[in-house]
Amino acid sequence: MVVCGTMAPVRGWQAAAYGVTVARIARRGLRGGQRLPRVRAEERTVFVVGSPRSGTTFTGSALGSQPGFVNLGEVPLLKAAVPRLAGAAADEQAREVRRILERVRTLGLVRGLRAVEQNPETSYVLAGALLAYPQGRAVHVLRDGRDVVCSLLERGWLGAGRGGRDDARQPYGRHARFWVEPERVEEFERASEARRAAWAWRRYVTAARAVPERTVELRYESLVESPHAEADRIAAALGSEPEPLRRAFAEVHGSSLGRWRRELSSEQLADVEAEAGEVLAELGYL
Repeated sequence: MVVCGTMAPVRGWQAAAYGVTVARIARRGLRGGQRLPRVRAEERTVFVVGSPRSGTTFTGSALGSQPGFVNLGEVPLLKAAVPRLAGAAADEQAREVRRILERVRTLGLVRGLRAVEQNPETSYVLAGALLAYPQGRAVHVLRDGRDVVCSLLERGWLGAGRGGRDDARQPYGRHARFWVEPERVEEFERASEARRAAWAWRRYVTAARAVPERTVELRYESLVESPHAEADRIAAALGSEPEPLRRAFAEVHGSSLGRWRRELSSEQLADVEAEAGEVLAELGYL
């Protein structure tokens, strides 16, 4: 089992990021209900992974709202570390994931609660994350990549003219991210925004399927159609009580399902299918 190392000093934006994260988590912890036995809680961390705009935020919040759980949200320090760790060995990933999360849990006074971590970027270090928490599980939230493309286009994160940075200080724009295949960097930067969005969906989905034996899949479409049935299934996989999750999953919204039919042009749809059609078909979306 990987253990948390000595807490190294943090400076600048890292200290500020920890401060904001810890304050948010501490407030959630106060609402977390009865605490679980410490060892059991620490080793049963739940990692919610998948493509951005697939429903990971909703799912992480729903899971974290259960008694005895706490939603860590998207931890900026972990998100910022993933590009460096993505190509590292699993044991190195594990040490860093655990170091960051245990610092947050300790400072937030929530070590007695079962943590839910929901960075989509954790998809790229999932093997290490699950090595760090041997009794942990992953929930992979899947959503039709064409709907995800619509949402990413709406956000503009991959747009050519988009400036600014996210909460992990990663810049927006059309430049190639760490998850773009090295031999295709120039192609990515020349591609249409719709194709870049489909590229992102394909890469995140593929990465999140790295440890299937410890991952439970949750399709957003199924969640909208049958929230109680999906709550029962996920609760059984995680060893939690189904009723609190039933109540949380009942708040899901499905108005954006199938939006690609209204919003994607024929040219955009062709770009999406050219980039991600194989995975869409494999998952039954085509």
